Amino acid sequence: MDYKLITANRNYSSWSLRPWVLMKALGIDFAEQIICFSTPAENYANFKAISPNAMVPALHHGENIIWDSLSIIEYLAEHHDGIWPSDKEARAWARSACAEMHGGFNALREICPMNIGVRAKIYENIDSNCSVNDEYQPALDQRKVATLNANIRRINELWCDGLMRFGGPWLAGESFSAADAFYAPVVYRFRTFGLRAEGPAKAWMQSMLEHPAMIAWEQQALAETWREQSHEDEIMEIALITEDYRAAAI
Repeated sequence: MDYKLITANRNYSSWSLRPWVLMKALGIDFAEQIICFSTPAENYANFKAISPNAMVPALHHGENIIWDSLSIIEYLAEHHDGIWPSDKEARAWARSACAEMHGGFNALREICPMNIGVRAKIYENIDSNCSVNDEYQPALDQRKVATLNANIRRINELWCDGLMRFGGPWLAGESFSAADAFYAPVVYRFRTFGLRAEGPAKAWMQSMLEHPAMIAWEQQALAETWREQSHEDEIMEIALITEDYRAAAI
């Protein structure tokens, strides 16, 4: 089909992960290009050259340029089976779940950035297996902490709902779909910060981490030697990094 998918760094780029892992999981062939994050001015110039909104991911297909992860997935669904579940009820649920992820969970995005290669302990009282309280660290806005905890509970509720309603092992039934791809970055966020996943949600998270497409993405992320300081700074502002599995920076 002559697709070309342009993404950013594997370690940080959560929005890039969504179409990449879906296309890999479904065996949709594509060429790829990685544009590393840089300064804001360079980011704009580099990304504007490949996408109207100057952001990644972007899918090039012939003369068509499709930007934004949700639009890319919908475009792929016009050309390939399996993007959405075949069952009507499961398909409606999957679309709603993706839309909720696309437009929501802002506290999770802000407080828990995707940084695949590290493990971290948050300084505040978060619904976490490894949170810490440190009076010498800057405190988070307690309204944001409350909102993050609400995000974590809602994500667990959503994951368990899909798994129990449609029988698993994937969120919307027996096949990997856009719903799983859209929550792939959340899986890495939960693991990095030790956020709680319970019951069926915990088992689904493990299945995601063991999926060959996710393993391939993570291996590339860990091999990256390049660091972008603003992404590194935002995690250190809210958490203590306890482990770093990435190749040494150069």
